[in-house]
Amino acid sequence: MSVAKLPMWLNQDGSSHLSMERLEERQRRVLVIKFGALGDLVQAMGSFSAIRLYHATALIVLLTRKSYAHFMRSSPYFDAVWVDERPRVWQMHSLFSLRAMLRGGRFSRVYDLQTSDRSSCYFWLMGQPVWSGVSRGCAYPHANPNRNSLHSIDRQAEQLAIAGIPVTPAPDLSWVRVDNTRFHNLIQERFVLFVTGGASHRLHKRWPAEHYAALAVRITQGGCTPVFVGRRHDGPQISKITADCPRSVNLFEQTTLADLVGLGRNAVAAVGNDTGPMHLLAASGCPCVVLYGPSSDPSLCAPRGHHVITLRCSHLADLPVAAVEAVLAGFLEGAF
Repeated sequence: MSVAKLPMWLNQDGSSHLSMERLEERQRRVLVIKFGALGDLVQAMGSFSAIRLYHATALIVLLTRKSYAHFMRSSPYFDAVWVDERPRVWQMHSLFSLRAMLRGGRFSRVYDLQTSDRSSCYFWLMGQPVWSGVSRGCAYPHANPNRNSLHSIDRQAEQLAIAGIPVTPAPDLSWVRVDNTRFHNLIQERFVLFVTGGASHRLHKRWPAEHYAALAVRITQGGCTPVFVGRRHDGPQISKITADCPRSVNLFEQTTLADLVGLGRNAVAAVGNDTGPMHLLAASGCPCVVLYGPSSDPSLCAPRGHHVITLRCSHLADLPVAAVEAVLAGFLEGAF
């Protein structure tokens, strides 16, 4: 079945959270656009909550990436989650299918929280509905010339305020339900999560593997177990680190997004690069030490909270192990 022929308000897997009777009772239909990356998606959780509260009786749909759809279908913010396959300009059949799906939604309002060139084009693709974003001619333009100098959370909160939503809460993942008992035989002590990877095309955002290995050894000497998480392209680095620290636990490619939230709730702390999973762990409430190089500014994008500490160095490889250990020690001392 093509996307364009999906029954109204069904998820793309054919499921629905709502009966047809309830669907017919509701008139207001809202679309929220947010593709990611993962850190951006997590930082939009407060905006999702604000939109849900403001449009309490509306049907709200999230348009997002396939990789986030399953996770977001468990959230309390949306009645349905649609996947944007991101067709290229020359893929005319897919573009027409996307247009038919979006126009068929008959949305009374759209919140473009992605505000990219691509998502802005959807304003015209959908026939110029009531729109909050940066598209030229939209009803609620976020026209602040300094918007790109705002932290992601502040920028979205200001955008929503312009559209009539005055309060945006902090990101909250308390709704995530997860059972981490399958990890209990691997993790039997207090543990610290290590997020050593990141985008494969941004290797300069990674603290060196030998630094992580040295820190992991120090963690074991302090009575904690280092637990490493990551994706497929993180495998070689994690294998190298865990070989240097045999007492560590390697959960490489064994965790879902929900698993990470569950692990974050139980961990003593987490340490890692500026990458999506660290945002997820921070939003779970896990004490976090996030490492930044020169290519990203924590004042614009870092996770927030009293339990989050950021360290930045003009050349990430020059950030000493002792400096990271000293900050992490503050979290560890409070856990015993």
